[in-house]
Formats: sequence, C-alpha cells, structure tokens
Amino acid sequence: MPDRSPTLHMLCGKIASCKSTLAAELGRSDWSIVISEDAWLQALYAEEMREVADYMRCTSKLRSVMGRHIAALLNTGLSVVLDFPANTIEQRRWMRGILEQTRAAHVLHVLDVPDEVCLARLRAQNAEGAYPFAASEAQFRRISAHLAPPSPDEGFNVVVHGGGA
Repeated sequence: MPDRSPTLHMLCGKIASCKSTLAAELGRSDWSIVISEDAWLQALYAEEMREVADYMRCTSKLRSVMGRHIAALLNTGLSVVLDFPANTIEQRRWMRGILEQTRAAHVLHVLDVPDEVCLARLRAQNAEGAYPFAASEAQFRRISAHLAPPSPDEGFNVVVHGGGA
C-alpha cells in the first residue's frame, strides 16, 4: 500500500448550509470515505427520531461506537470525511478525541452561509423529500442558536467556505 497521509475532514455549519454537498465533493478523492450521520441515524433510529431530544439521544449512541471505527479507518491510511456536525465545542471535542487516536491530519471546514440562504435551501429540500430528516424553520432556529464557531484555542486547521445563493 502506498504511503499516504490520511486526513479527517470535519464540517461546521447550519442546517442546509450544504455540509453534505461538500462532504460528497471531498469524498470523491482517492482513498477517502464519507461517513454520514444522517444515513446511519436513518438506518438505525428512523422510527425513534421525532424531536431534537431524540436526535441527541440517538447521535450519542452512534458516536459512542463510531469514534474507534473512524480512528481505525484513519490509521489504515484512509481519509475520512465526517459528515457529522462540528457545530459545538462538545461535538468538536468528540472529533478531537478521534484525532488523538491517530496520526492523521485534519481540516475543519466551516460553512459560513446566511440564515436566509439556509432557510431557502431547507424549504426546497423539505419539498423535494430528498433528505432523511426534514427540519422545520423553528427547529432550524433552535439548533442554529447552539452553533459555536471554532475558536483558535481549539487548535483546528480551519478552512472557511463562504456561501451565497
């Protein structure tokens, strides 16, 4: 196997800021795999997820088993595009814990997209029914209120992606 430096790609951004679109784009590079929180939650817990509290309970279970798996993938030389939100300090702490089990590089992609653009995309996504979970505008606002952009003292290599229409 050729010598390569695996990278953990993490995504920070509001609902409908196109995190999954960027994840898919990043995942097209050689020796990369995308791990989608939505896909796993849909497959394992779709019937249980009705409210934000349900999401919190289910994602906690998922993260408890995925961390070691993601670290193992990175340690084999694969890059991982982690399509899980890195929107809070706690979420990023979990991701930092994964990195600490590896020698992988990392990039924290921050999608800086205005609310009105995200809401327009959210309405379109909900109308299409293309995503496993449809968030309401109220849920968008409630969840977005918890978004805490990364600070320099967290020590991540940050790349900011602007977002317009």
